[in-house]
Amino acid sequence: MTRRSSVRSRSKKWLTLTGAAIFAFTALGCKKKSDGAEAAVPQSQAAQASGKQPFPDDAPITDPGTPPPAAGNPLRGAKLFVDPESLAMLQANKIRRTDPAKAAILDRIAQQPQALWMGEWNSNIFRAVEHFVARAKADGAVPVMIAYNIPHRDCGQYSQGGMSSKEAYQRWIRNIAAGIGSDAAVVVLEPDALGHFQECLSEEQKAERMFLLNDAVRVLRQNPATAVYIDAGHARWVPVEEMAERLKAAGVEHAHGFALNTSNYVSTEENTEYGHKLSEAVGGARFVIDTSRNGAGPYEEAKTEEEKWCNPPGRKIGKPPTTETGDPLIDGYLWLKRPGESDGECNGGPKAGVFWLEMALSQAQ
Repeated sequence: MTRRSSVRSRSKKWLTLTGAAIFAFTALGCKKKSDGAEAAVPQSQAAQASGKQPFPDDAPITDPGTPPPAAGNPLRGAKLFVDPESLAMLQANKIRRTDPAKAAILDRIAQQPQALWMGEWNSNIFRAVEHFVARAKADGAVPVMIAYNIPHRDCGQYSQGGMSSKEAYQRWIRNIAAGIGSDAAVVVLEPDALGHFQECLSEEQKAERMFLLNDAVRVLRQNPATAVYIDAGHARWVPVEEMAERLKAAGVEHAHGFALNTSNYVSTEENTEYGHKLSEAVGGARFVIDTSRNGAGPYEEAKTEEEKWCNPPGRKIGKPPTTETGDPLIDGYLWLKRPGESDGECNGGPKAGVFWLEMALSQAQ
C-alpha cells in the first residue's frame, strides 16, 4: 500500500449495494434480500413491459463507434433517485414507531439519493438495471449507478473479483446499456480501476483494462441520456499528471468526465482543488465528487493504515447530493457510497456492506 492510497476505502464494495446480494442486518437480527433487482417477474414480461431486450448471449461483440461529444452538464436540473428500498430506509422504517428519534436521524441518510452498485452479485445484470431504472423513471428521477466488475478488480485485495474475461466484461457492460435503454441515468465506471493501475497488473492486463474502459464508455454513451464518469481516485492518491495520463488512455474524451472520492473521506475542498487541476490536464473534463462520508474529512489521528479507511470513527455525512454545486466544472455532489454500511470487519464493524446502526447514527448526527 502506498502513502497516496492510504486513505482510500478498501471496503468490500461487492456488498455495498442494494442489488442481488443478501445482507445481514446486525440491528435487525434478520436477513433481507436487497432492492428487488431480482424480483420474481419473468424476464420476458419485464422486457415486454419496458420494450427493452438484453444483449443476446450469442450476439457478436462489435465496436460501438465514437459517441457524440459530451458537452455541458448532463445533470443540470436533474432530480436524483431516492431509493425507498435502501438499507437505511428499511432500518428507519423498522424502528420508526419504537424509536422515532433514531429513525429521524437515519432519515438524514435514507432520504438522500444514493448510488446502486453493480457487479458479479447481480445474477441478471440486464434485469437488475432495468428494474432500478424503471423505479427511478416512475418517480420522475434519474438513477445513479456504479459499474464495479472489471477483471482483476482491486488487485486481489478486499474487493477482489470482477468478470473472468475481456469478452465477459464487454457483454456485461452491453447488458447494462440494454437495461438503461434510452432512459436517463448516471453511470460511474469502475472505482479504483485507474488508481490501482500500476500496483498489480501485467503489461497485458494494463492494455486490457484501458481497452475495456474505453469500450465501456463508448457503449454507454450510445444513449445520449446516459451520463458517464470514469472513477479517478481521490486527491490523496495519484498525482495529477499521472492520473491525467490514465484518464486519457481510458477514454475520458468520450465520457462526460471523471468521478472523485468514491467511498472515501477526503474533503470536498481537497477534491475540488485536485479536480480542477485534473480537469485542466485532460482538456477541461467535468467531474463529480462523492460527498457521502466526507463531512469531517479523513481520520488524521489514525495509528494504522487500516484505521484511516476502514470504519474510521468520528466521520460524518457530507454535503447532500445536488446538481447545483455552484462550480462550473463540478456536475454534482453525489452519494456514491451509502452511509451506514460497513467498510468491513475492522474498528468494531460487521462485514462489509452490512448496515451498521451505530455507525449510521454517528455519521448522521
